[in-house]
Amino acid sequence: MSDALMIQAIARLVPQGARVLDLGCGDGALLAHLQQHNGCTGYGVELDDTNVHACVQRGVNVLQLNLDEGLSLFADQSFDVVLQIDTLQHLRNAETMLQETVRVGRVGIVAFPNFAHWFNRLSVLQGRMPVTKRLPYQWYDTPNIRVGTFADFGDLAHKNHLQVLDAFGLQRGQEVRTFPNLMAGTAVYKLQRS
Repeated sequence: MSDALMIQAIARLVPQGARVLDLGCGDGALLAHLQQHNGCTGYGVELDDTNVHACVQRGVNVLQLNLDEGLSLFADQSFDVVLQIDTLQHLRNAETMLQETVRVGRVGIVAFPNFAHWFNRLSVLQGRMPVTKRLPYQWYDTPNIRVGTFADFGDLAHKNHLQVLDAFGLQRGQEVRTFPNLMAGTAVYKLQRS
């Protein structure tokens, strides 16, 4: 899925004028889109120097922080929406950051590569780790420290007493609501505290 299609799919979930915190915002493209098209305000959080510079070039407010150290500098419910788009699989403290996402934001939106997608399953059945547009790295050079599935994340949300407001998959920019664990390369969850 192209970055533009992912941005559009996620932007549909963010209300007009929302105050947004984008965790692991990369080059700031999503937050810039939300500012321009949804009238949103907020901040990106990024660690990589090159990405921080790209955010500044785009006019995105960015804080250079290591997410593995938490979000203690933000008060409860200080944002309308907290985004974790392609971030969760890189974090050592994924469960803690999920709880922090719904503490700092009224709503959290999480998206990550769905390892249970049929193509990934076929690769594993053939004895190989999958390499796809959503999982573009070889097993030995991936920045991902974990892989997850649409179904696994639903269990994690339940375990942490989070209310799932919406859950679906994305495949080639299209929402997948029928068998998303099997048919979607990306899992998307919109959640809040119960």
